[in-house]
Amino acid sequence: MSRVLPDKFYNPVSLLGSAIAAVSFGLIVFLVVLELLAEEQKPYMGILAFVVLPGFLIIGLVLIAAGWIREYFRERKGTEFHTHLPRVDLNIPQHRMAFTIFSIGTILLLVFSAFGSFKAYEYTDSDEFCGQVCHKVMEPEYAAYQYSPHARVGCVKCHIGPGADWFVRSKLSGAYQVYATLFDKYPRPIPTPIQHLRPAQETCEQCHWPKHFFHEKQRSFTYYLTDKENTPWNLTLLMKIGGGNVEAGPTSGIHWHMNIANEVTYVPLDSQRIVIPWVRVKTSDGKIRTYRSTEVEVTDEMLSARPTRRMDCVDCHNRPTHIYHPPQRSVNHVMDLKWIDRSLPFIKSVAVHALEHPYSSKKQALDSIGVVVEEYYKSLYPSIYQTQRAQIDRAVQEIRTIYTRNYFPEMKHDWRQYPDHIGHMYTPGCFRCHDGKHVSDDGTVLSRDCNTCHTILAQQIGKRPIRLALEGLEYVHPVDIGDAWKSMHCSDCHTTN
Repeated sequence: MSRVLPDKFYNPVSLLGSAIAAVSFGLIVFLVVLELLAEEQKPYMGILAFVVLPGFLIIGLVLIAAGWIREYFRERKGTEFHTHLPRVDLNIPQHRMAFTIFSIGTILLLVFSAFGSFKAYEYTDSDEFCGQVCHKVMEPEYAAYQYSPHARVGCVKCHIGPGADWFVRSKLSGAYQVYATLFDKYPRPIPTPIQHLRPAQETCEQCHWPKHFFHEKQRSFTYYLTDKENTPWNLTLLMKIGGGNVEAGPTSGIHWHMNIANEVTYVPLDSQRIVIPWVRVKTSDGKIRTYRSTEVEVTDEMLSARPTRRMDCVDCHNRPTHIYHPPQRSVNHVMDLKWIDRSLPFIKSVAVHALEHPYSSKKQALDSIGVVVEEYYKSLYPSIYQTQRAQIDRAVQEIRTIYTRNYFPEMKHDWRQYPDHIGHMYTPGCFRCHDGKHVSDDGTVLSRDCNTCHTILAQQIGKRPIRLALEGLEYVHPVDIGDAWKSMHCSDCHTTN
């Protein structure tokens, strides 16, 4: 029987490489066809079809060349060439049986390899793979994700998405992450991958279309003071969301920044984009105005050394999924739901104190929260401890739940490491730019007026008379601090408890 290829090809090393290359190529073709026939693209398909399997294909080709070169040098040395390959004669029953078993085994191997490849890529596309395979590392992100507004949106939809460009970027970034996890080299807490996220236009705006933003939305908030009565403070706002379609009405409001006709660019000085000394605004009529902070001194050389970023969704909605709530906000929420009884004196203050204590482990925290709350009422309010024991136990349970969702001491992780730029209560948020200290060359100031983004419709503190006005009210701070709130950032006090 004549051979198609040169004799040097028929050696064990080259034949092994041929088998590896052939199987890899077949699986690549199978996965590519599977992807083309699928109704929806799977981002992790590329891991197997364009990264893992091509690697094995290259290994196979290298083995083919290595075996060929080996035989070439052996021939030059005068070593007699022998293929030593088995001869198959189907007329011999033993050969026929061996050939049948080998053929069936090869077919089954290819079928199961294809099925295994499909299931592997399907699993790596799952949220379980993203959040639970590296349980300790990803526990904070996965815990927050499960209770987020996007809990039913797959991790890969935002972090990778379809297309080869961002897939390759994410995998190159992820290669070091795998090494860091295996050898315990990862930072604690895990930094937010701001630089490696896809643009919001390719992720957020596939569902949240700016052209269909609506104009105004009423929001009601209930806060509780840290006094003995846990005094409620009710605030009703008309949020000026703003529209994205001039045909539907005015496009002013909060989302004016995101209107496709306007362009807002800025230069941040830090990785979390909190310190912003330079802002440029280009309006729909082509006018450009540049604002500089009068508080942060920065030179043109410093600005040119930093990246300039065009504002999009995630500059304000920077925690759309992995949201970690400050203790005050979390306790307010469960008290408003009446899951924590506000008749317990100072319960707001006690709960926040129990949450904010620096614990060394989650187990210690959950044990200590019960001790802190129970000892407080046992020592200072023994009669309440006896008569309202059920309410105290329920409060402990809710405080522990808040802790498990927002604090991860083993990862040195809590809500402070991940500031949420929506609003301005616990982080500078809007006041990063709208602080009244960003001034243009012609003297125009980026206003910090509350009514820029919302109108206060109603406000009530405790049993005081409710204040109502459709045209808007002047804000009244629930605790008398004079006019300090007009110049200070809310977060200056609220972040430090």
